[in-house]
Amino acid sequence: MRALAPSHQALALSLAVLAGYVDSLGFLQLGGVFVSFMSGNSTRLAASLAEGRWAAAGGLAGILILFVMGSFCGALIARGQEKRSRSRVLAFEGVLLTLAALAAGMGYKPVAIGLMVMAMAAENSVFLRNGEAAVSLTYMTGTLVKLGQSLAAAMTGGERWAFAPYLGLWGGLTGGAVVGALTFGRLGLAALWPAAAFAFALAVAARFSRAA
Repeated sequence: MRALAPSHQALALSLAVLAGYVDSLGFLQLGGVFVSFMSGNSTRLAASLAEGRWAAAGGLAGILILFVMGSFCGALIARGQEKRSRSRVLAFEGVLLTLAALAAGMGYKPVAIGLMVMAMAAENSVFLRNGEAAVSLTYMTGTLVKLGQSLAAAMTGGERWAFAPYLGLWGGLTGGAVVGALTFGRLGLAALWPAAAFAFALAVAARFSRAA
């Protein structure tokens, strides 16, 4: 995160907000299953298998497979020039969220959830370097580890404010989740429409950004 240019840090923060928003919608719709946090879903899958709850385990396994598929597609789309690749990935995410909103509106909520999962996975390819995500956008475990390490470094003579970008990224995701929960309470999965519009707006901003 700290290695990114200021404009890219702003984009990463915006994407964390979007991720928190969408994940909150999925979490509330599914009653405690995530569309972006696959560590939590993997633990739930293991518990479901141990308890013999095969239907729940099957649903969670499907979500994990769709997440890998979304990551696969995002990585393929991201190949090429950095600025244009970021815009392409964001446009792809916007398309997936639009299709999810349409599916939800037509009553196909499982399809909508699947598309949301793929969108969240693809988002992690916005800042792809050497084939791997340079910034975690939809999950915060690594970010919180770096936050703690940066605070420890600051207390022992290191850079004083190195923790700020990581705290901001976590705050962005958490704030987005709060807004998502409030919006879901009023609109249900129709709250996906603002998320899709935001993804497209970020795609345009990334395409015309002066930063490489």
